[in-house]
Amino acid sequence: MSDLYVDGNALAGPLMDIFAVDMSMAAGTCAHCGDRGMLAQMHVYDHAAGTVVRCPNCQEVNMTLVRGPDRAWLDLRGVVALEIPLAAPTERA
Repeated sequence: MSDLYVDGNALAGPLMDIFAVDMSMAAGTCAHCGDRGMLAQMHVYDHAAGTVVRCPNCQEVNMTLVRGPDRAWLDLRGVVALEIPLAAPTERA
């Protein structure tokens, strides 16, 4: 692991504010190299005004997340598809 980034588990909290499910187990397909992996495996750079998420295979930007006090901007243009596991209705709080 590098001192410059943390793993994609750092996205669990910020994305839980936007989506109603734990996104760390979502699987994304990189638009650049086609690699498919869990968000928890992505390289997350969060030392600036926003968060940049890069593919661990090719290092291209998969997504960016910028948060303000009352809204968030999520850019997914580096992801071809995002498969989000949903909890069964009886498992939801």
